[in-house]
Amino acid sequence: MGETLAEKILSAASGKSARAGEIVIVDVDVTAVQDGTGPLTIEQVKELGGRPVNPDKTVLFIDHAAPSPRSELSNAHRTMREFAHETGARLSDVNQGIIHQRLIEEYVRPGDVVVGADSHTCMSGALGAFATGMGSTDIAIAMVSGKTWLRVPETYRIVVGGEFPSGVYPKDLILYLIGKIGAAGATYKALEFGGPAVAEMDVAGRLTLANMAVEAGGKVGLFPSDEKTRQFLASVGRSDDWSELRAETDANYERIYEIDLGALEPMLAAPHTVDNSFKVADAKGVKLDQVFIGSCTNGRIEDLRVAARILRGRQVNKDTRLIVTPASRLVYIQASKEGVLTDLAEAGALITAPGCGVCVGVHGGILGDGEVCLATSNRNFKGRMGNPKAEVYLASPATAAASAIKGEISDPRDVL
Repeated sequence: MGETLAEKILSAASGKSARAGEIVIVDVDVTAVQDGTGPLTIEQVKELGGRPVNPDKTVLFIDHAAPSPRSELSNAHRTMREFAHETGARLSDVNQGIIHQRLIEEYVRPGDVVVGADSHTCMSGALGAFATGMGSTDIAIAMVSGKTWLRVPETYRIVVGGEFPSGVYPKDLILYLIGKIGAAGATYKALEFGGPAVAEMDVAGRLTLANMAVEAGGKVGLFPSDEKTRQFLASVGRSDDWSELRAETDANYERIYEIDLGALEPMLAAPHTVDNSFKVADAKGVKLDQVFIGSCTNGRIEDLRVAARILRGRQVNKDTRLIVTPASRLVYIQASKEGVLTDLAEAGALITAPGCGVCVGVHGGILGDGEVCLATSNRNFKGRMGNPKAEVYLASPATAAASAIKGEISDPRDVL
């Protein structure tokens, strides 16, 4: 019997055949923390006796509060900078962007094992890496030992065919899928995406899908490393990091889902769970105080281009705030060179520094009591954006841009 992508990567990393359900000890290629979890991990490293970390495989990201809005967060940043200086670990500071976007831009390769003290570490699976989130203690042990243990997950195969209709994007696909599977329906499973539509999908779209695998309970979201992967790595100057990686044709899957893109419509996730998803057409007219376009899920240049195309020559509703946050410095620079930021700003958007921004509710757009936000983020839990008395809907950049114009949840097909 052939191997799934998860089994193939973990077999190579453990030096033995790794089958679903087995416990394996694997070599770790990248360990990552961000400023919410980094100080905790550093404390755990010190409790391990201050054993040295592998500087080439350890990366610290300051992105959740970038730049810092409070002194206690500034002190946490200082702790991370000092740790990086003392150990030689790599540091991605406040000007660089979100951990998950930075990982795929600079650090992760197909076939890698990547562990991070952040649940959306699974986004790197779009490059064909086994990438997953863990607690700070587990990450500290991986930092000093270069290894971690894993139970090899069973795999759900997601076969995607057809073409995206106008106004429908990968974000709509993943919201539909999570609604179908449920928030815990894929707990500790690998979601392996394939099919003819995936073969044609660019890495930006794959990243959105892999990022939100955890919202269905998934351990990892995985894509083959193919020509699209090669093109992406070449675009960020990393052609030498590419290698082809595919599941074997006779691999065993616990469950198979088949999705026809042609049948999809623009989707929403309504408060306060991601699997509370339904068609945008069924929620049109909900008044919005704020719209957020950004996050590790949808803050890439492709996402900003979609929003700019809709907003160009139009104005954001006078009663609605639109905040746009590029996912990384590279995205910010590219959007600036292309005039995308100008289009967004002229429409009335507030452009903020690269980072997590509004998504985590630390700074940069915390909602007021009773306010409603439509965001391109990955979570809409109560209090996620800093106020448990507010409500958050999730949608694609196209739906977000169209809704910002009208000041209420709107179908992007009405303005495209």
